[in-house]
Amino acid sequence: MGTKYQRVLLKLSGEALMGSLGYGIDPAVVEDIAQEVAAVRASGVQLAIVVGGGNIFRGVKASAQGMDRATADYIGMIATVMNAMTLQDALERSGVPTRVQSAIAMQELAEPYIRRRAIRHLEKGRVVVFGAGSGNPFFTTDTTAALRAAEIDAEVIFKATKVDGIYDADPATNPQAHRYQSITYNHVLTHDLRVMDSTAIALCKENNIPIMVFDITVQGNILRAIQGESVGTIVGGSCEVI
Repeated sequence: MGTKYQRVLLKLSGEALMGSLGYGIDPAVVEDIAQEVAAVRASGVQLAIVVGGGNIFRGVKASAQGMDRATADYIGMIATVMNAMTLQDALERSGVPTRVQSAIAMQELAEPYIRRRAIRHLEKGRVVVFGAGSGNPFFTTDTTAALRAAEIDAEVIFKATKVDGIYDADPATNPQAHRYQSITYNHVLTHDLRVMDSTAIALCKENNIPIMVFDITVQGNILRAIQGESVGTIVGGSCEVI
């Protein structure tokens, strides 16, 4: 089966890497993700990844407990690099050439983020993992995903979560919650659906980058999404609210 997209940015939360653990990284989960990414690369699709760090350290939470917000966010950025390196190791053991690019200089561990170099890696069939967020405090890794997607001319952002799409209420507490098949940027913003933070949504809207929200815990979902299957909720400017 053919693919719908040629260049994709995958947003992985830190929580996605910890599986059922309460903290840290579950090697089995990382291995499963690496196998899925290997299948995507084998299909010829260019793939970049932005990874969060909430499984190790969450800056907003630390800030709420009294830590300086900028300091807390920088620590969170370092946590994302730890996740990026873990993901790189698993990907390369799966036969996927991978480069980590960090928005904060860590020359012994990762390349600096250079847009043209990142695009060149993608063109050569390498997976690029972006670590350290945008390099700036007060911005989330969701906003980083929107920014990097615009910079590398990605056709879509895949927002990998533990939920099978976007709902109008919390499905864990409301069995009547409705799952959207498609939805507009404006609907997400005006109804405060918290798919991604509002800065990320606005950036995607401005650059017309659709967002696919799906459940990464279902094996094969990344490849299905790339092939154009409806595996979650699509957010876009021309989408109907369904």
